[in-house]
Amino acid sequence: MNERLKIYNGRVLTPGGIVQNGTVAVINGRIEDVSKKNIDLPGATEIDARGNYISPGFIDIHVHGGGGHDFMDGTVEAFLEIAKLHASYGTTAMLPTTLTSVKQKLLRALTSYEEANAQNKMGAQFLGMHIEGPYIAMNQKGAQDPRFIRDPDKKEYEEIVSASNNNIKRWSAAPELKGAMEFGRYLRSKDILPSIAHTDATYKDVREAFENGYTHLTHFYSAMSGVTRVGCSRYAGVVESGYLIDEMTVEIIADGVHLPEPLLKLIYKIKGAERTALITDAIRATGTSARETILGDLENGISAIIEDDVAKLPDRSCFAGSVATADRLVRTMINIAGLPLSEAIRMITSTPAAIIGVEDKKGSLSAGKDADIIIFDDDINIQTTIIKGKVVYSSHTEKNGSTV
Repeated sequence: MNERLKIYNGRVLTPGGIVQNGTVAVINGRIEDVSKKNIDLPGATEIDARGNYISPGFIDIHVHGGGGHDFMDGTVEAFLEIAKLHASYGTTAMLPTTLTSVKQKLLRALTSYEEANAQNKMGAQFLGMHIEGPYIAMNQKGAQDPRFIRDPDKKEYEEIVSASNNNIKRWSAAPELKGAMEFGRYLRSKDILPSIAHTDATYKDVREAFENGYTHLTHFYSAMSGVTRVGCSRYAGVVESGYLIDEMTVEIIADGVHLPEPLLKLIYKIKGAERTALITDAIRATGTSARETILGDLENGISAIIEDDVAKLPDRSCFAGSVATADRLVRTMINIAGLPLSEAIRMITSTPAAIIGVEDKKGSLSAGKDADIIIFDDDINIQTTIIKGKVVYSSHTEKNGSTV
């Protein structure tokens, strides 16, 4: 193989800054060079960026669905269609995410993941599964189905991990539950990231959890405790723990609804772009005009409504995931939180790559890394999505000789 691609005449977002009128050269799916010059690459397919930004592809480490599908549907079609939908909004890699359910549904999703991963040619690349629940706190269930919430079951989770063929990348759970510390140590022994989620833990619980492998907080602020009061005494919760433990990483649903402007600014001020990842937490209604939807699988899922550009339970008691795409997250951080473009991009490229341990091959435009590249305009409208050197989405297709 000697497949070559040259992307030129763009503002290239690199770890060292923006390269004006830059060029990215790709050979066989990997970045060969990033230059200020128009590199001569004989035989290459050429893409004129037309002065737009050339950026690393977005990495979404928490996403449930889109395009009318949910990963809990447990079908290969659902996996492929969700990946394709999000690729059109700049996501080049993702962690398909499950919901609290019975063991059989989780196993079915893992089987479909493996089959879909082998077939996925035109969608965001799968980097492993994210299991969210069922080991969560009932009081912080959010839109998770209470029928299936339970404490960590060693026999169950060992069976699930064994059946996954090393395809589970992270698992979100509440650390205050009985058996949660042993669960965290087990996950770490299998190179799976334990993440704190849907929890009523105190600082003491989180500190212990951190020492037992839980180094990440799932959808920061959402479905987790803050300061609580017992009698005359106050106790720091999970939110405060996320700030106090410097090494703890967090992820935020930056759709402009889940978290208001002051909290977005506070998170950035304290945790910084290097410790904060942007996630969509997108559900099946994402990318559709649906006003009513199902969270989870169609057979046993929970009803939700789409209102105010976000998903909610019908009684409006809480949010039920988001309908955001990755480009919207970046716009939110720039236009609402006031971040520079480079910092917002970092939060959805190199930071999530580092959190899940793939920073050696993804997350930045550097020689030797996978050619996961997107082109977007000043308003973060996606023009082109490229995964491992292959164009999987283009908002316009023009062919003039070798120029696409």
